[in-house]
Amino acid sequence: MSMASDTHTRPRFTGWHMFATLAAFFGTIIAVNITMAVFAVGSWTGLVVKNSYVASQHFNAQLTDAKLQADTGIRSQLTFADGNVSIAIEDAGGDAVMPKKLVLWLGRPVFEQQDRTVEAACAPTGVCTAPAQLAAGLWALRVEAVTAAGSYRRDARLLVKDDGSVRVE
Repeated sequence: MSMASDTHTRPRFTGWHMFATLAAFFGTIIAVNITMAVFAVGSWTGLVVKNSYVASQHFNAQLTDAKLQADTGIRSQLTFADGNVSIAIEDAGGDAVMPKKLVLWLGRPVFEQQDRTVEAACAPTGVCTAPAQLAAGLWALRVEAVTAAGSYRRDARLLVKDDGSVRVE
């Protein structure tokens, strides 16, 4: 048997190959982390309230106010048309309640870049109207009014469909 020299050489794994493998591995991890950080900073802050301890101190008072408001029978009707929201507040007898001041807070539930506060203009009939150009998707609405009888608050979820129609929840 004769020993012939092998003309085929196997490729060698050198230090440069190892460097390229490590650079690709860690480069991918770093690129994904940077991408996720950019998305995180550009969206929801994760905060529901600025200071949860302070908010918790007012929670029972807010529950009491909500119960007192429910006991008075005051209610409101929300309507949306032509980029405006209209609010009509009625007492238990169905008579219009004329607010001295009515403020709307509109915002996305988990995205605070589009949050805004708008003061509504109230007509002598008691119907208050404010501009509310809302993009499609889920929105949170808070109505806060000051009336002769006290304050009124209503929280609602709005689902704006692609065709511009709005469902109040």
